[in-house]
Amino acid sequence: MPILLALLRPFEIVNTAMGRLGQGVTVVAMALMVIVILIQVVFRYVLNNALPWPDEAARFLMLWMTGLIAPYAFRRGGFVAIDMVERALPKRVAAVLSLVLLSLSLIVLIVGVQLGYNHTMSGCLFKSATLWMPFTFSFAMPLPGLDLSLTLCTKADAAFALTWGWAKMPLAMMYASLYVGLILLVLVNVELLLRGLATLLGLEDQLRTLPHDVVEAE
Repeated sequence: MPILLALLRPFEIVNTAMGRLGQGVTVVAMALMVIVILIQVVFRYVLNNALPWPDEAARFLMLWMTGLIAPYAFRRGGFVAIDMVERALPKRVAAVLSLVLLSLSLIVLIVGVQLGYNHTMSGCLFKSATLWMPFTFSFAMPLPGLDLSLTLCTKADAAFALTWGWAKMPLAMMYASLYVGLILLVLVNVELLLRGLATLLGLEDQLRTLPHDVVEAE
């Protein structure tokens, strides 16, 4: 039993930290989206001279905002869900059902991570039409104990290079929001699985309480 709680603790720490980061990025991204869209409205309808970059910039901000806030919402029960069956079942049966559903969602998310990685790497071949970056970089970090490497726009096993100079942004920077978001969703899913297993084993009183966004129906 202590082993299960010990396994759960790192996921709680990481997911809590990433949730706070996601909240902060979402607030900033939302504010920037509003500013960018207002700029485009003024130039399009007041000055009759639409700018080329605001639409793509708003899309970039929206994708990263979604990728970082979705795991936070998932952890707090903020996703839309139909839980009438679960609520009607005895507590232990409902816990088993929740574990089954979380296991299925974990399989889907793992497949999604693989697809997200392939999609992100394909974005290295194409550049943004309007967005520029003040530098270009390549990144690769081998994963200990695995014949894999976390990479972005390079096939090297281990690399980190940063070159200053304006260049069009690779679309991989936009697509990476999907990849990162799915990885964070996997981490949250594993935490919820471990919490569900602990609940099933009668360790619910030893679990830290998670904030919950769902409003109970009266």
